[in-house]
Amino acid sequence: MRSKIFSKFWDVAKSKGALQTLVFVSITESIFFPIPPDVLLIPMGLAKREKAFFYAGICLIGSIVGGIIGYCLGYFFMDSIGQSLIRFYGLGDKYLYLQHLYLKYEFWAVGIAGLTPVPYKLCTLTAGAFKIPILSFTLVSLFSRGLRFYTISALIFWQGEKARNFLEKRFNWVMSLTVGLLILGFIALKWF
Repeated sequence: MRSKIFSKFWDVAKSKGALQTLVFVSITESIFFPIPPDVLLIPMGLAKREKAFFYAGICLIGSIVGGIIGYCLGYFFMDSIGQSLIRFYGLGDKYLYLQHLYLKYEFWAVGIAGLTPVPYKLCTLTAGAFKIPILSFTLVSLFSRGLRFYTISALIFWQGEKARNFLEKRFNWVMSLTVGLLILGFIALKWF
């Protein structure tokens, strides 16, 4: 299924409206859209490798704008709109899991959700619902989403078509490894 999605987005990446679509997907994925911008970032970056980092920046800015909208929806409208989105996507168990993470780790949970397969839309809604400070939410989102998008773009820029095959087959693994490295970094900072 993932390769079918990549194929469809490869066609979109070649179209005239690709950049506008990337902006739209980056914003809406942070609120309600089920497909992450990575599936457009990869083919667009491969088509124009010299623009891979520019496309990562578009994904980051769109994701943060959408994240703030999602945060506000969670903050002000979680009981109505937010819960409807969670039910629609069947994410009730993940909502409870994120609630546990927020209570235990506060805004660091945002960083983990920004990098991993945990839907970022769930992260944005719950950060608002659990009243995580918006500045902390935004800064950690900038870091985690930026790390995600720029890591993908770096792979594309330096590895080209090899990166496409690798990312299509092992996307969740790459994101989990990135989270592991992030956690090791925090542990190292604590001890040094």
